[in-house]
Amino acid sequence: MSLNRRSRNITEGVARAPNRSMYYGMGYKQEDFVKPMVGVANGHSTITPCNSGLQKLADAAVEGLKEAGANPQIFGTPTISDGMAMGTEGMKYSLVSREVIADCVETCVGGQWMDGVLVIGGCDKNMPGGMMGMLRANVPAIYVYGGTILPGRYKGQDLNIVSVFEAVGQFSAGKMSEEDFCEIERRAIPGTGSCGGMYTANTMSSAFEALGLSLPYSSTMANVEDEKTANTRESARVLVEAIRRDIKPRDIVTKEAIENAVAVIMATGGSTNAVLHFLAIAHAAEVDWTIDDFERVRKKVPVICDLKPSGQYLAIDLHRAGGIPQVMKVLLKAGLLHGDCMTITGKTVAENLADVPDAPRADQDVIRGIDQPLYDEGHLAILKGNLATEGCVAKITGLKNPVITGPARVFDDEQSALAAIMAGQIKAGDVMVLRYLGPKGGPGMPEMLAPTGALIGQGLGESVGLITDGRFSGGTWGMVVGHVAPEAAVGGTIALVREGDSITIDAHQLVLQLNVPDDELARRRTAWKAPPPRYTRGVLAKFAFNASSASSGAVLDKFER
Repeated sequence: MSLNRRSRNITEGVARAPNRSMYYGMGYKQEDFVKPMVGVANGHSTITPCNSGLQKLADAAVEGLKEAGANPQIFGTPTISDGMAMGTEGMKYSLVSREVIADCVETCVGGQWMDGVLVIGGCDKNMPGGMMGMLRANVPAIYVYGGTILPGRYKGQDLNIVSVFEAVGQFSAGKMSEEDFCEIERRAIPGTGSCGGMYTANTMSSAFEALGLSLPYSSTMANVEDEKTANTRESARVLVEAIRRDIKPRDIVTKEAIENAVAVIMATGGSTNAVLHFLAIAHAAEVDWTIDDFERVRKKVPVICDLKPSGQYLAIDLHRAGGIPQVMKVLLKAGLLHGDCMTITGKTVAENLADVPDAPRADQDVIRGIDQPLYDEGHLAILKGNLATEGCVAKITGLKNPVITGPARVFDDEQSALAAIMAGQIKAGDVMVLRYLGPKGGPGMPEMLAPTGALIGQGLGESVGLITDGRFSGGTWGMVVGHVAPEAAVGGTIALVREGDSITIDAHQLVLQLNVPDDELARRRTAWKAPPPRYTRGVLAKFAFNASSASSGAVLDKFER
């Protein structure tokens, strides 16, 4: 019997002749119809350096699939460059693109009845979007990350995209010369690959490796290096074997596998966006996983990797120190991973890690032993309180004291908040409130890297709080709290905050509190009116209408039944 679903229909009779003819028109031969039809979801584009190096990987995937006896079928997926869109109206399309990418993968795999799919992506939303599409389609699948960027260099210091955002704040505060500012801008991105720290793309790629749907060591390779191309060809071979064995994504993505992925996110100091995206991935996999599960994992998994944005090193340094397999082996030996979870290789996590040393090498300090962590507990804390009854996410690494109570400085958009920072109107002890930026209110939950980068650049990263119902870049650190839910646009308490109100952020007690009496809040709530939608047509309007709360992943298909 044929390996592929389409050929079983094609051979049923003359009625399928037009179907075969379409393939003959592309050079197929009769013997090709007994080979598996495998999609290659190609995220290549020249929109961003994160994706401009992906075509060589798509070519390698095609070669690998043919060598393994499959028919490759290439189709495209879009991307939005978060780094380029940051601080502009375009940033509202970033999270929307996650859903568009997922729809592309699901639509092509389902519409063309593919037997498997290899997804290649680079920039942030390529990762969860591709994974969600793989899980919805649920045919054998593998994720190939396009690879990280190598660091830029100036005056003996490594540079990356966040260096530029922080330089804006330093330059505006008179702490940096124009010459240095311009040189950092020119040198920060030296070539192709995704942003270099443990930001969102590298966080998600590392998590996918831990999840079991990418090959070991693949998540921290550099795009420009030959091993990434060879790894893509090997991924194609592994996928064809998974098709033969009928190993599907939902066989791999269990609750225990997601817990493994989140453990690695905590151990590596990963992006706040991982919370939002893994809620969405769990939803696509139909796995019972809630925002409270992140807090459960955080309490038992220490941060053992010294990585940017709050640490010293980049993803390529992690790769050279042993990569995600070394991190996973440390966690496995400490009883913090489920070693019996199946992976796309056909082996369990423990079997994949069998030859990895139990302890990190002594000649590096990127990865620490379990008994010498940077932080005893994970860094992505889930806070609750009257300002976030459904929860919110605080990234608490790099802070001497993640507690502040101060007066609210209220902004209903990102641009006015950034202008206030640049004009020196924000002072130590303030708590900035950036609202109407959630899934429905933004719409699209834009990232706030420009304001947070400016605060860091002005030396206010630890002394000014910032809360938002929007998101943060994976490159953000500081006294910041995002994903506040319910959001302002649906009448969440964040909509009721007034200038000068006292707000408490306390990551020790896991509290986000508006210090205003309940009766006063009730009066304000009665007077509050929902603002009109910012968009009434097109993709942003559709996203705003359908998006669930950030506390459930801001997905578009969480319908009440």
